[in-house]
Amino acid sequence: MAENEQGQEKTEDATAKKERDTREKGQVPRSREFNTFFMMIASGVGLIYLGAGIVDDLLAVLKDNFIVQRSNIYDKNYMLSSFWQSVIESLESLTPFFILLVFIAIASSLTIGGWNFSWKAIAPKASKINPLSGLKRIVGPRGFMELLKALAKFFVVTIVASLLLYNNADKLMIVGRQDVEVALANIGSELLWYFLLLATSLLVIAAVDAPFQIWDNKRQMKMSKDEVKQEHKNQEGSPETKQRIRQAQREMTMKRMMAAVPEADVVITNPTHYAVAIKYDPDGSGAPIVVAKGSDFVAAKIRLVANENRVPLLSSPALARAIYYSTELDQEIPTGLYMAVAQVLAFIFRLKEKPGTDFSSPLTFEDVPIPDELRRDE
Repeated sequence: MAENEQGQEKTEDATAKKERDTREKGQVPRSREFNTFFMMIASGVGLIYLGAGIVDDLLAVLKDNFIVQRSNIYDKNYMLSSFWQSVIESLESLTPFFILLVFIAIASSLTIGGWNFSWKAIAPKASKINPLSGLKRIVGPRGFMELLKALAKFFVVTIVASLLLYNNADKLMIVGRQDVEVALANIGSELLWYFLLLATSLLVIAAVDAPFQIWDNKRQMKMSKDEVKQEHKNQEGSPETKQRIRQAQREMTMKRMMAAVPEADVVITNPTHYAVAIKYDPDGSGAPIVVAKGSDFVAAKIRLVANENRVPLLSSPALARAIYYSTELDQEIPTGLYMAVAQVLAFIFRLKEKPGTDFSSPLTFEDVPIPDELRRDE
């Protein structure tokens, strides 16, 4: 079982954050055997279909270099220009084959682990030249797997090559009695197919190595229980930090509510334990809105601000409790309380129309209809 630097066993699967961090560092599952298998297959297939044309083009370049006009022998610039011309023609002939190999190399790499580019992966690290770190890689599961793969490749290739030579010995012996051009064509074709068969035999190694690399990558990313707890703590913040954030949020909410109380039409109270400030826009299309609410100390603060700004205070315990528990701040009152709040607002608006009405003392309004599902008796 893997352990961290504190000696704790890593038994937990990596979190999403740990997986993202490891990918940013360039740690993704990659199988060299898987890539090698596809590269060799692509090389064999590419040479089978493109090899004849490549050989013809390269032979033509070779012949052109051996056929030199007498007038060019004494030209000092001829050899240099001829050389660069030969290089260009050779590259033009080989380019389709190279493009095929590059495409297969990229595609096979993306098959396991997907696309990932990281500057951190190519940055110099002291651990890469540390002999102890290198020794751990050699004697660890990865080093043991690399040894097994090397031995497996040796035996698989040896066995397949031996079988190919044994079964095709007669064909190879006949080549020695053929003309040079015919022999070269036949031996080239045979060797290409042998190469393709040898490459196919490596599928066994790739089929074992690819799952191992995925498993080994997950093993390296495993975390101890303390690491998981620490990560959650770092993401969510310490209890002290969260407490300070909640305190700041409460203070901001309190300031916003107290600033909204002077604009309220009425403050409905319990009369001492609860207070809710209601504002209604007759020209709007919505229902009355709770602009401030609170209990105990906050309720007392709301009543004080309301008194200072001559906002009517109305004592209706049942309605105050119903609004307090059913409506959030800055939300419309529920449908079930429309009638009760409408009666209260109509009462307050009638009083405001009377000149000389004194709102310094709390008013009382008890008889309001409240549905049973919204009633909160305390």
